[in-house]
This record gives sequence, C-alpha cells and structure tokens, in this order.
Amino acid sequence: MEVVHSIEEIRREVRNLRNRSATIGFVPTMGNLHAGHLSLVKDAAASCGAVVVSIYVNPMQFGPTEDFSTYPRTLEQDLELLREAGTITVFQPDDEAMYPHGTTGQTFVEVPLMGEMLCGAARPGHFRGVSTVVARLLNIVQPDLAVFGKKDYQQLAIIRRMVADLAIPVEIVGGETIRAEDGLALSSRNRYLTAEQRRQAPCLYASLLEAAEQVRAGRQAFAQIEQAALQELRGCGFQPDYVSIRRQQDLQPAGAGDRVLVVLAAARLGQARLIDNVEIVL
Repeated sequence: MEVVHSIEEIRREVRNLRNRSATIGFVPTMGNLHAGHLSLVKDAAASCGAVVVSIYVNPMQFGPTEDFSTYPRTLEQDLELLREAGTITVFQPDDEAMYPHGTTGQTFVEVPLMGEMLCGAARPGHFRGVSTVVARLLNIVQPDLAVFGKKDYQQLAIIRRMVADLAIPVEIVGGETIRAEDGLALSSRNRYLTAEQRRQAPCLYASLLEAAEQVRAGRQAFAQIEQAALQELRGCGFQPDYVSIRRQQDLQPAGAGDRVLVVLAAARLGQARLIDNVEIVL
C-alpha cells in the first residue's frame, strides 16, 4: 500500500497506474474508517483496476460551532484497515496542499438551491465546503469512477449535479448504506452517542421505514407522514432538524405524480447529529 501526501506524488502514482492500463476508482473520506467506508472501497475495486482513497478532514465544510477540532482522527487504524482491504493508494494531504491560499482565499464551488435545503439550511455553508473539496480532489486524482455513500444522500445528489454541470469526466457511483444489526447507519459521529443514546438511535431508521411504508401503501398526504415521523423522533429523545419526502433526482418536494422518491431525516441526539434516508420506487 502506497501512502502519499503531495499533489505531485498522487498524480505521479496515478500516471504509473494508468501506464499499467488500470482504471482508477476513488473513495474520498475524512478518515475514522468503518465498515461503511470499506464497502465503498470494495465497490470501487469491483469496477476498477486500482483504487485511491483520500483521508482529509476538510475544515471548509465545518461551521464555526461544529466539531472540526474534535472530529475523530484515527490515521494509524485507518491505514491498517486499508492495508487489510488490499492494494490501495492512500492520498493524505495536509491543509497547505488542499488550500494553499487558505480556506477564506480559496476559489469555491457551490451548487445553488440543492445545497441550501435540508442539511444545507441547518448547516449554512456546509455543502459549499463539500463541493469545493470534492471538486479539488477529483481534479487532483482524475479518477474514472468515484464512490460516495448513499447515507449522505443530499451530498451524493449535489456531487452528481456538480460533476454534470462542470463536465468533470468521472462516473459517480452511490454505495449502499451499511448498518448495524439494529438498523443504525454506520457513521463516524456515532461515537458521540452515550450508551443510552446508542440504544435510542435506531429509532431514526425505524421512523423512516414507517414513513416509506405509508408512501408505498399509497398515502399521498406527505406532510402528515412527515409530521408523524417528527413526532415519533421527538418521543424517542431526538431533536429533529427535518423529515422530508423528496424526489430522488433533484431533492425537490415530492408531488402526487412522483414515483421515484426518498424520505430523508436529520436529527440530533445528544452531541451527535445523525442523518439517514430510505429510497422509495413506486
């Protein structure tokens, strides 16, 4: 396994891989890897001859009151997991490599409307930071394919729109959400949960499953379904930011004639802000 830190090094390594006729799969991460990340690596390896994984905690996507300084950083553990996963090139840049002019002087990328709703409304500027770092990483690595987890559904939709709008020559693939046995989606932020909160946390997925089942059963009173899910989450001890039934394609509110949907939620439980979703095809 090769670990490189500079843009020059990763580009040289990618050139060497391409010279061996390898297609390049890319999985960007912020580290603190778990089985969900490793499933994305597996997805990339299934389609490509070589895989690049980036590990970078992006300061640009954290708000001033958010958890950038305390975000879990477990580099040695991450590298061991990737070593066990197979032959992988790891790109681990520092802030100077990613933002040579600093985050305030950096040219940024922003996807309007889609980046301002849902989590974008609760976390102003978050998706500007995500879009900017992903655009930069894609231009640095220049992969054939990049895999992003469906757990971050809005992020995936925004990246797909950004790539299409900017004509970046890469295929974006959504990797399925990996869950614990009780249904909780795996996330680096799950470690913020206390033991009692961890027992409460599966209520998030359960409430989404119930909402999705009502939609599949033909109920079109979407606002009522959303309100019922919000009430259920509050009863489980959550402070929900939203539960919303949207069109998968553009994340606009679902209408009576829409058939390819997703129900999304974000809710706080103690120090953790958890997100999840369930896709619906009618």
